[in-house]
Amino acid sequence: MVNLKINGMDVSVPEGYTVLQAAREAGIDIPTLCYLKDVSQTGSCRMCVVEIKGARALQAACVYPVAEGIEVLTHSPRVKKARKATLELILSNHDRKCLTCTRNQKCELQTLCDELGVNDIPYLGVRNEYDIDDLSTSIVRDNNKCVLCRRCVSACKNVQTVSVIDTMERGFITKVGCAFDKSLSSTACVNCGQCIVACPVGALREKESTDVVWDAIADEDKYVIVQTAPAVRAALGEEFGYEIGTPVTGKMVAALKRLGFDKAFDTDTGADFTIMEEGTELLDRLQNGGKLPLITSCSPGWIKFCEHNFPDFLDNLSSCKSPHQMFGAILKSYYAKKEGIDPKKMFVVSVMPCVAKKFESSREEMEADGIRDVDAVITTRELAKMIKQSGIKFTELPDEEFDNPFEEATGAGVIFGTTGGVTEAALRTVYELVENKTLDKVEFEAVRGTEGIKEATVTLGGKDVRVAIAHGLGNARKLLDSIRSGEKNYEFIEVMACPGGCVTGGGQPICSAKTHMDIDVKATRAKALYSEDERLTIRKSHENPDVKKIYDEFLEKPGSHIAHELLHTHYKARPKY
Repeated sequence: MVNLKINGMDVSVPEGYTVLQAAREAGIDIPTLCYLKDVSQTGSCRMCVVEIKGARALQAACVYPVAEGIEVLTHSPRVKKARKATLELILSNHDRKCLTCTRNQKCELQTLCDELGVNDIPYLGVRNEYDIDDLSTSIVRDNNKCVLCRRCVSACKNVQTVSVIDTMERGFITKVGCAFDKSLSSTACVNCGQCIVACPVGALREKESTDVVWDAIADEDKYVIVQTAPAVRAALGEEFGYEIGTPVTGKMVAALKRLGFDKAFDTDTGADFTIMEEGTELLDRLQNGGKLPLITSCSPGWIKFCEHNFPDFLDNLSSCKSPHQMFGAILKSYYAKKEGIDPKKMFVVSVMPCVAKKFESSREEMEADGIRDVDAVITTRELAKMIKQSGIKFTELPDEEFDNPFEEATGAGVIFGTTGGVTEAALRTVYELVENKTLDKVEFEAVRGTEGIKEATVTLGGKDVRVAIAHGLGNARKLLDSIRSGEKNYEFIEVMACPGGCVTGGGQPICSAKTHMDIDVKATRAKALYSEDERLTIRKSHENPDVKKIYDEFLEKPGSHIAHELLHTHYKARPKY
């Protein structure tokens, strides 16, 4: 332990702590802008400066290490004056159109202005102006709002190792951009959206699709179906004042029905189909000498990352579409025929925790017989916006159930939304199919948790099956590099593009840097999904009655010819630029 004084108080903290962490332990809040726990720690914005007794200059608390006996002042007149001047300088080159900004009232820059008492901007003059980059199907980049905190750069380069954005130029004309001033759409961007959730302001946002959805709902000639991913229910409540990790499934369904959708279904059913198809694919490869390891394909950010960076692993990818794409294909074939609806008039909307799903739904492969699987994708944030636009009092809604005939999703489908969930869901089904006996305990604790890379060995049919789980593309890169080098070998790998899995996807509610210091957001939201799993009666995909019925009446069996036509796809190598 290291002993120091902060504002005259004696504080003891572990060696290796920064002054920012030490102050937080002592209950003292130091303002930050460029700092984001586990993502960015650069000291570049200078909002967290403090006085260190004996030091000539003010020091950035987020990078200054504690040392035995140092004395720190966090809110002296000198410190407060410096912070306010820094903030005023940042604002002098900022697009201050707050009322029309997507981050209005949820902006860390706004919060700092309020806390530091900024009532005027004395530094006025030339301001940089930039064109808005909105060519991507998923992400809009507006450098006019950028505060050069570099949190997006850290998320892209250090966490995801995609590295398509970085700071360019020097001095007053410094900006964040892509190589050769390309649009994000012309780079190896994987659309994961981790840059969006890292951004403290409105410089990055999702490509909005709410207007398209409103138009579809208003079109009397269209039959509009909405489906929601499992992770949405674990975070949507945050937009309406609920604590992080509060599941709001019933109220979410009630809101969807009041928005005017013709039917509201659960993408968990699509996840159950994914397990049936992917589990069958795994068994086929294990038993018949197929390409191993089999790698999951339900994360579109991971798929595009693989296409750009690991084309030699494309044959290892499962051919299964992701759950919402599978479900869209089933709705426009089986369900449309059952209900006597023209699939061309059916409009399927997916509510996803992920902005990469917007890109995925637009891929040319995601259709059958010329009919798109999914017509529009909106994020959790966009759904919250639609609910607010409709004047629906979310907290006062009753809990309602998803519509028939797909209301019987399983706990296995629910846990798809967190890292390790796909593996656990697959093992619940594959184990019983191979061993021909019922699992006494369906929880596979070895694949749970928030470690970047997890490993487990499961015995199936007398053979050891080595399993690995990676979340966050930086961890996926490490894992695949270890396989390339021959250091590691596995039979099954789950990869989720976003750290923590879908619960912290690029389309989820954005938590401030302060929140991340206090709460492990990914673990807290994951608990919401595990609690949903535990309360459900059916917790294995192969026991879903709707899934069994559709295989009996329509798809014949997992891996059948018609299942491959509707529920499977292929991928291709992509260049970096």
